[in-house]
Amino acid sequence: MKQNIKVAIQVSDLDHSRIDGTRVYLREILKRFGKIDVETNFHLYHQSVFNKNLTPPSFPNYFVKACFFPFAWMQTRFAWEIFHIAPEKLFLPIQAAPFFVAKKTEVTATIHDLAFKRYPETFPKMQLFKLNLLLEIAVRRANKLIAVSESTKRDLLEFFPKLPSERIRVIYHGFDDTFFRVRCTPLLLSQTLAQYHIEHANYILYVGALQPRKNLVRLIEAFNIAKQIVPEMKLVLAGEKAWLADAIFEAREKSPYVEDIIMTGAVSFENLRALYQGARFFAFPSLYEGFGLPILEAFASGIPVLTAHNSSLIEVGGDAVVSCDASDTENIAEKMVTLWNDEALRKELISKGEEQLKKFSWDKCTEETLEYILS
Repeated sequence: MKQNIKVAIQVSDLDHSRIDGTRVYLREILKRFGKIDVETNFHLYHQSVFNKNLTPPSFPNYFVKACFFPFAWMQTRFAWEIFHIAPEKLFLPIQAAPFFVAKKTEVTATIHDLAFKRYPETFPKMQLFKLNLLLEIAVRRANKLIAVSESTKRDLLEFFPKLPSERIRVIYHGFDDTFFRVRCTPLLLSQTLAQYHIEHANYILYVGALQPRKNLVRLIEAFNIAKQIVPEMKLVLAGEKAWLADAIFEAREKSPYVEDIIMTGAVSFENLRALYQGARFFAFPSLYEGFGLPILEAFASGIPVLTAHNSSLIEVGGDAVVSCDASDTENIAEKMVTLWNDEALRKELISKGEEQLKKFSWDKCTEETLEYILS
C-alpha cells in the first residue's frame, strides 16, 4: 500500500438531519477507514455542520473541510476542491459524482438502489430528474462501482446495458447489532408503548419513511382484512412523512380501524429500540429495496419478519423471513394472520434471524470497500 496516498471522500450527507440507511453506511465505514489504514490520508468534504449523530471520528489521517456553496455544491465547490487537490482516489459513497474530475484521479462510487428507475411513479418529478442525472454522471465518471447487493448489480446491468460487469463489485452493507441487542428496561418499554397506546406483542411494526415505494397503502389495506380475523391486532408505522405520502394518510383515515393504525412520526433511537422489541413481528412489504437494513434491525431485536419477495429483500432476509407478494393485498393479509397466530413459526424465524445476521459485518464491508478503492 502506498504511503501518504490521498483519498478524497464526499461526506456532505452527514450534514442532514434525517438518518437513513445510506447515511448509516457512510457513518459506519468512516468509523473504520482511519483505524484500519493509518498510512492513507483521507480528505473528507462536506457543506456545513455534521449531524451530531453522524459526525465522523477524529483520526490523525482524517482531514475534514466544510466548504459551503449555495447551489449545485457537487458540481461546483466540491468539484473545484477535488480538482485543486487532485487526489489519487475519489470515493463517492452516495451514488452521485461531479461531472469534472482530474484524469489522474480514480473514482469509486457506491450505488445503493435504482428504485427511481424501477418505480419512477413513486418519486416527485424534480427529484426523479435529479436522481437520474446524478446516477448517469456517477456511472459515466466512476472507474469502479460498488453495488450493495446482487439485486442492485442486476439493475445496473439492466438499465446500463453497455456497462461492463467487471466494473461492478458487490459489497454488502454491514450491521452493528450492539444497539438493538441491548434490552430495554421494563420501565422504558412500558412507557414507550403507553405513549403510543399499544401493548407488548399486540402490534405489527413498520419502520421507515412514509412514501409510496414502501407499499404502505397496501399494508394498511391488508391490515384491514387481517384485523377482521385477529381483532386485537394493531399496526404501528414508525417514520417521518416523506414525498407523495398523502395517499398513505388517506388510507388510514378511510380504514374502519383508524384508531388502531398508529403513525408515530419521528422517533428517538431509544423509542425505536423499544418499538422493535415490543412488536409481535416486523412488516416490510416494500416494492423495492437496494438493501433493506430494517430487516437486520428486526433480526437483532429478536422479532420475526414479514417482507416482500422482490429486489434485495430475500437476498438479505434469506430463509429467516416469511415472504409475500407485494402486489397482492390478500396475500399480505394472509401472511400477517399466519405469522400472528403461529408461535412456533415466530420462534423458528427468530432463531434463523440470529444466524442470518452473522453474514453482515461493518468490519468486513469496510475492509472490502477500502481494498477495492485502493486496488
